[in-house]
Amino acid sequence: QVQLVQSGGGLVQPGGSLTLTCAASGFTFSDYYMSWYRQFPGEQRELVASISSSRHGARPDYADSVKSRFTISRDDSKDTLYLQMNSLIPGDTAVYYCKRGVEVYVGDPWGQGTQVTVSS
Repeated sequence: QVQLVQSGGGLVQPGGSLTLTCAASGFTFSDYYMSWYRQFPGEQRELVASISSSRHGARPDYADSVKSRFTISRDDSKDTLYLQMNSLIPGDTAVYYCKRGVEVYVGDPWGQGTQVTVSS
């Protein structure tokens, strides 16, 4: 079955860096756009970054709030998606989710979520 298993995250000081990893299985990873979302307490999930399939150039796209600080990438040989987060600020504190595709549809596969906390 389709699975997205996340790792990484945790507690980091402001200005620090973290890398999130999302290992995919059960589908042809290279065929799909992939994305990262985050969710603040009491709010809906918001799109952080997306990346097109390699066939479409693996082009990244970012929310304005993270542009120039976060980098999304993919390794199709490992069926893995990454989110490198630099210059983290307390406002980045949220639960982060990887997702197959970009737009949200019922039944879409999501990662299990991982907490990122930016605090001194």
